[in-house]
Amino acid sequence: MRLDKTEWVLLAVAVALMLGGFIAPQWLVFLLTIALAKGLVVQGVVMQMRAGLVTFGQGLFYCIGGYAVGMGGQFLQITELPVLLLLGVGCSVLVAMVLGLLLTRYRDIFFAMLTLAFSMILFGVLVKSHGLGSTDGFNVTSWSLFGWVPEGSQSAQGVFLLTCVCALVLAILLHRYMRSGAGAVCEAIRENEVRVEYLGLSPRWILYMNYVAAAAVSALGGGLTALAAGHVDPEMAYWTTSGEFIFIALLGGTAHVAAPFIAAVLFAVVRTYAIELVPHFWQMILGFTLLAIIVFLPKGLWSLFARRNGGSAA
Repeated sequence: MRLDKTEWVLLAVAVALMLGGFIAPQWLVFLLTIALAKGLVVQGVVMQMRAGLVTFGQGLFYCIGGYAVGMGGQFLQITELPVLLLLGVGCSVLVAMVLGLLLTRYRDIFFAMLTLAFSMILFGVLVKSHGLGSTDGFNVTSWSLFGWVPEGSQSAQGVFLLTCVCALVLAILLHRYMRSGAGAVCEAIRENEVRVEYLGLSPRWILYMNYVAAAAVSALGGGLTALAAGHVDPEMAYWTTSGEFIFIALLGGTAHVAAPFIAAVLFAVVRTYAIELVPHFWQMILGFTLLAIIVFLPKGLWSLFARRNGGSAA
């Protein structure tokens, strides 16, 4: 399959990141790993935003993906990295297939509040589950890859490389999805759902498939986060976590598949230095950052690149 210009750029950036990971300090590798993993979760949020739905509960699938990876190692003694990630994605898809039957009936604030409700239900269940560490969570066991067991810093390096590969593959697939007929129909549903029905299509089932696909992408991000951090806890499903994903989605915008990753990295950097410099007021820094984006870049950070490309073309 031939790659277009955008996909070649994505490939070049991913290769540069992976090569830079071998010489970058460990703290930066960890920060980029978490940022790219959360960028995958934000991709799930953006997929639904492009269809006119805003979810306040994407932390549900982020948490399921992370806990499935942790529980697979703790209780099922699974150590193979691909199997653990597939377990997280599979569990999230099954949950999404059930919840989607209900959620895709609703729109606007009703959809948003229902997604938040299910996420908080999972949070409450995990907090009361003493076998899973209750509010403290539990550590994720060491992993292996086709018999190779990483030692020391090799584990962090391996998860970083895997995260870059997953981000690249998903970015290319989502880029093609956005340009496909299904992606165009999602935007049409956002603009005028009634007219889509007149075309003979079912908006509900298109949104259902989009919802399940977004859950799978977000679960992959949750699994990678669990492997990178080596720990999972109920905060992954808490409403503030889902709010963080919406924050990043608004920060980047929905115009390009690379926007969530750029916004996630910028968010991680701003929050890290804000906590270090003003530990008691770092939330205010993030709030002012979002306010500035909404006022000056209402379409997100990617609008800067769009303006530049438009100016060059002109």
